[in-house]
Amino acid sequence: MTRLSVRAWIGNAAAVLCGRWGAVTAQTQTFGCSRQAAYDQAERVEQLITEAQQPGPSRAQLLATVTQLESENQQLWQALEQAVDLPVAKQQQFAATAAALGLSLGQMRRLLELVLGRRCPSRAKLGRWVAAAARRAGLVLQQLDAACVVLVCTACLDEIYCHRQPLFVAVEPCSMTWIVGQRVAHCTGDAWQQTLTPWTFLTWVVCDAGTALEAGLEKFQQQRPTTPDGQTLGSGLDLFHNKQEAHRALRVVWAPVAQAWQRAEKASAVLANKRWHGDKLPAQRAAHAATRAWRKARQRMESYEVQEQAWRRIERALEWFRPDGALNDRAWAEAEIAQALAALPGPLWAKLRRFVQDPRSLAFLDRLHAGLVVAEPRSDLRAALVQLWRLRHPGRRAGRTKAPGALGELQPVLQAVVCQGLAPDWHSAYRRVANVLSRQVRASSVVECMNSVVRMHQARHRSLSQPLLDLKRLYWNCRRFHEGKRRERCPYEHLGLRLPTYDWWELLNTEPASLAQQLSTSKLAA
Repeated sequence: MTRLSVRAWIGNAAAVLCGRWGAVTAQTQTFGCSRQAAYDQAERVEQLITEAQQPGPSRAQLLATVTQLESENQQLWQALEQAVDLPVAKQQQFAATAAALGLSLGQMRRLLELVLGRRCPSRAKLGRWVAAAARRAGLVLQQLDAACVVLVCTACLDEIYCHRQPLFVAVEPCSMTWIVGQRVAHCTGDAWQQTLTPWTFLTWVVCDAGTALEAGLEKFQQQRPTTPDGQTLGSGLDLFHNKQEAHRALRVVWAPVAQAWQRAEKASAVLANKRWHGDKLPAQRAAHAATRAWRKARQRMESYEVQEQAWRRIERALEWFRPDGALNDRAWAEAEIAQALAALPGPLWAKLRRFVQDPRSLAFLDRLHAGLVVAEPRSDLRAALVQLWRLRHPGRRAGRTKAPGALGELQPVLQAVVCQGLAPDWHSAYRRVANVLSRQVRASSVVECMNSVVRMHQARHRSLSQPLLDLKRLYWNCRRFHEGKRRERCPYEHLGLRLPTYDWWELLNTEPASLAQQLSTSKLAA
């Protein structure tokens, strides 16, 4: 069909609207269109002229407006692609995670304002979201703690105070699982016994010499003489506090050394000034004073060095390995400690003497040797495997640094050849021995680290309530480590707890009954 020109449209419209009889027929025959088309075109021309006469923007203005709106629409679509999708559920997750990390309500609201602007929820609403999540965390932890009981055999215990109220803390050291974070009314032995009662599979506990903690452990041992599998509970005295007490005493001993040294330097300066002025008699007096000051400074320095060397000797006696590379034992360690304590007299070192002379300070060596005997009964092979582990794992626990150059690479290979000559099944025996050596615990440094985390949170919160502690504990146990030997896995994974998901927010929103059923199903499958 031929498209008519604008002139044909106008001519058809004029013939229809103003032409005489027969004008429409003649006009349509001229342009080759039907009479109905002419009538339609006339109606359309009349409509356009009528609209053009009405008030309002012109067609050019409308086209410019359309172009502007299309440009704005494109910009909005581009902004939407980069916009943050933060619905209410995500805001609740953000608030709960920020609270678990230790942020206050005011801090998390200021962060949300950067993203949401005026749509940011109020401080009160954030507080309600955090409180609801904290209550759910307590219910979820009841199910998770019940599932962890069988897996927790070792624990580091300590108590701290939050606004003068005691807080009991317990951590499984190998996995860094926070198993106890309980606020109590009073720090007593009964409170500790009640806290430890659910953990029926504990076989080894490391703690300080706190009176309430010792009383609680004694009552717990009387209540549960053996574990369900027949093992008894052993306890070791925390060596972290030994070092802390020794450093405190050394600081006290060093203070007069520093003062005597400063006085000696001042006396030497006075002597140099007198000699420069040429005063003979005053210079002699200043020389005698400087000599006495330096003699006193040297005496105090020598006394400090003797005490420091004695402490370093005690410190070496509390290591896993002796300086000659042999595995440490109680007899050698006790002899070294006894000789070193002779150089640490007086009330200043009384607390350290009491710590290191406590039999529990060396209980970790007894447990280590007992575990190694069970892992490998053959003494010759056991000793060779221990040395192989020491050569393969240089560091503080092994008491050595890796030898430089090719020697450091050759030593483990030669020791492996020695082990192979002693027994053909040395590979499996080495795995058992390495498992014992790598999982031994002699200090509660891990629980001190957890205490520092709690204190950091306490500094930002007006009150560290039990529900908020539960929220922090659940987040910690599901949080993946980003570095170190535990990286890419969370504490629950390192502990061996099989969960349907290790995402803490999903666990938090799981019904406790459903979670208990899933945990029981995973136990049956295992």
